[in-house]
Amino acid sequence: MQEKMSITTKILIAMGIGLVLGSALNGFAADNTFVQIYLVQGLFHVIGKMFINALKMLVVPLVTFSLICGVCGIGDVGMLGRVGLKAFLLYMLTTAMAITLALVTAIIIAPGKGEETHIIENTGFAVKEAPPLTDVFINIVPSNPITAFANGDMLQIIFFVILFAIAMLTTGQAGQSIANGAEKMNEVMMQVVTIVMDFAPIGVFCLMAKTFSEQGIGLILPMIGYFSVVVACLLLHALGTLNLLLMLMTRLSPRVFFKKMRSAQIFAFSTASSNATIPVTLQAVEKRLGVHNSIASFTIPFGATINMDGTAIMQGVATVFIANVYGIELGMMQYLTIIGMSVLASIGTAGVPGVGLIMLAMVFNQVGLPVEGIGLILGVDRLLDMIRTVVNITGDATVTCIVAHGENELDKDIFNNPEAGIITDVTLPHKQPE
Repeated sequence: MQEKMSITTKILIAMGIGLVLGSALNGFAADNTFVQIYLVQGLFHVIGKMFINALKMLVVPLVTFSLICGVCGIGDVGMLGRVGLKAFLLYMLTTAMAITLALVTAIIIAPGKGEETHIIENTGFAVKEAPPLTDVFINIVPSNPITAFANGDMLQIIFFVILFAIAMLTTGQAGQSIANGAEKMNEVMMQVVTIVMDFAPIGVFCLMAKTFSEQGIGLILPMIGYFSVVVACLLLHALGTLNLLLMLMTRLSPRVFFKKMRSAQIFAFSTASSNATIPVTLQAVEKRLGVHNSIASFTIPFGATINMDGTAIMQGVATVFIANVYGIELGMMQYLTIIGMSVLASIGTAGVPGVGLIMLAMVFNQVGLPVEGIGLILGVDRLLDMIRTVVNITGDATVTCIVAHGENELDKDIFNNPEAGIITDVTLPHKQPE
């Protein structure tokens, strides 16, 4: 826990120092040409922009390899049958419900509203018009996948990679060889993500210092509003939406479910990684909740790859927040695009700390919001990442119980036994040097 908190502390300290320094520059050196040219628009701008570009750089390869691994992890085409289809549809349903809840809540509360005056003057950003719905559907299928990869068109990339991965499953040894290679490439990409995120405190400092040197301390208030709305939506989804699904579809007790998932949730909070929590989640689902291994061994890793309810909530609230701060009006077509993009992007979102921000950059590009706005929320994102990982693995376990109940692979005697599978000691992971 302490190791992970030190990472959080670094980012929060960097945000705080950047906020204080930027506000001081805004108050005392706003007319100093040297400071504005060489520090604000020079050092802070260059390093901050480099960090944003590094995040955007990871999107295409990360989605490609993690999505191939997710589809191939099913094992064979037959596993894409009843159990696979149920799990997939339920994961997509919970993600869609999560992003819809986040958008509705954020639109009602409107975090960041009325804070756009200086930003509009300084950026000169013009909102892009949303494409017609017919074009959105047509453009999902790429006429040239190479062009789609080069341009970073994520809808087309996701469509092609899923189709390619399914074809890999049907080509025997040749497909398996490619899948093995993709697994190794995915592992390398995870390390690239780690390396990039190691520079997050520096990137956060520069982004925050530049932002507050231009806007002043006033932007801290809508950031607090953003944080509060995201946490509220995460709690509503975990305690409301997922509980309701569990009760309606299995008649199981949500109170017992949450009590038995506690150890996995603590582990998820401390690691902020769905992938790192897979062993503990599997243990809790099989030994504590009574789900048979034949179901849990597929749905838990599958969910860690494609089920990102917490990330979807963050994307929904962040999109509305940034649109409000920049004074950009989003229409119904753009909100529908956000829902669709978040659901599809969750398939390729890797379960490691910080990747939600990479996917957020993709959503911003799709609806015409400035990617630089991510700098406003980056400082508090680590704390939110820890909370939303708990929601992610809770969603994985909920769907697993629903699928197992439908397949008669859930032992209710184990589920209702408070002593079954109790974990006496949870060993938290040590911080990795890289």
